[in-house]
Amino acid sequence: MSELTQILDAIEARAARGEEMALATIVATRGSTYRRAGARLLVPAEGEPIGNISGGCLEGDVARIGREVLSTGLPRTISFDLTADDDAVWGYGLGCNGSFELYVEPTAGAVESARSLRAALSGEPTVLSTVIAGPRIGARWSGTDGAAAAALRDANPRVAEAGGERVFLEPMLPPPRLVVCSAGHDAIPLVRQAAELGWWVTVADVRRQLLTAERFPGAGEFVDADPQRAAEAVRPDSRTAVVLMSHNYLRDVAYLRSFLDAPLAYLGALGPRGRTEQMLAEIGRPEAMERLHAPAGLDIGAEGPEEVARAIVAEILAVLRGRSGGPLRDRRGPIHAG
Repeated sequence: MSELTQILDAIEARAARGEEMALATIVATRGSTYRRAGARLLVPAEGEPIGNISGGCLEGDVARIGREVLSTGLPRTISFDLTADDDAVWGYGLGCNGSFELYVEPTAGAVESARSLRAALSGEPTVLSTVIAGPRIGARWSGTDGAAAAALRDANPRVAEAGGERVFLEPMLPPPRLVVCSAGHDAIPLVRQAAELGWWVTVADVRRQLLTAERFPGAGEFVDADPQRAAEAVRPDSRTAVVLMSHNYLRDVAYLRSFLDAPLAYLGALGPRGRTEQMLAEIGRPEAMERLHAPAGLDIGAEGPEEVARAIVAEILAVLRGRSGGPLRDRRGPIHAG
């Protein structure tokens, strides 16, 4: 279950019990910060906050501010500037030296935010706009007109100013989809780890007896179509990743033939590179090797199904985010995009 799902579940459960809460959302960042815009912290009237916005450094301060917002019933925007040039910030225990802006809303706003987020995430890609300063503070709507179109194109949240208002524009994209072409033993940790990230996971296999919720509790869908017609049954899109791992050569050839020309974000295959090259030669497409991730996964020395699953999930995440998957110490520039 993703962090956002946990927060939305918690908001809905507390609202059903008539409990008060405040929701804090990062709407802008500058410099090095632990989280990017869109990260949230739910502050119940009583009990521990849910979520994470600073790795534990400022959650206590934000919880205090959240309860102040609860007492007034008025939303507010606050800033934390951690860009000190001396040791003050680092001595405070923070792992970052940047600044961020938070929008904090009381119970009614938190409930409306959860409703809007649920609706946005379950539909077509859109942008959720929230007025965070100005006469209409707290107003929100979904759409892709004007400044929202740019936010959706690069999938980066931002704050826009117009007509005396500041509006937080948050792109809402359906979760990434992972299609695992196998219901074998080593598919179990891959499905579980992807589901824990909030991805929508489809398990495809001709062995119908293995396609069960008991075996794959994190899967959202099972497909038992003939491998040669798998893409037609799955209907992948540009945010879909497919991993071929049936360990049956002929079955993998059929899956590869089916998905090779689909509009995928990622197409990976387990096994040695030579095996994939042989499969491509068999279907007359040797040149397609360049677009495949084969062997699938980052080179982290993975051994066994659990580690291999982590290597594959990490590679897919890197591809979706447009990153190389290399060490962060070699990165020149901000850790977070946007």
